[in-house]
Amino acid sequence: MDTHSRSFVKALSWRATGTIDTMIISLVVTGSIKLAVAIGGTEVVTKSLLFYLHERAWLKIPYGRHGKPASSPATEAELGLVKKS
Repeated sequence: MDTHSRSFVKALSWRATGTIDTMIISLVVTGSIKLAVAIGGTEVVTKSLLFYLHERAWLKIPYGRHGKPASSPATEAELGLVKKS
């Protein structure tokens, strides 16, 4: 399971990429650097928060997962450490 800080850093790195894309598209559409930066600045904050919340919500959903999460310690029986009588 990812830590909260890992999810947050992933959100920031993805949003940096997305924001550059948004600013380029905004610049092409509006022709205004000032407006493109304003749109990109607003978008980076709102979408970073939304991605983080989305990521954390999906960590609670077991759909598509197989086996135990990596952070779950194995029991002695699973490791074969328990002696059978």
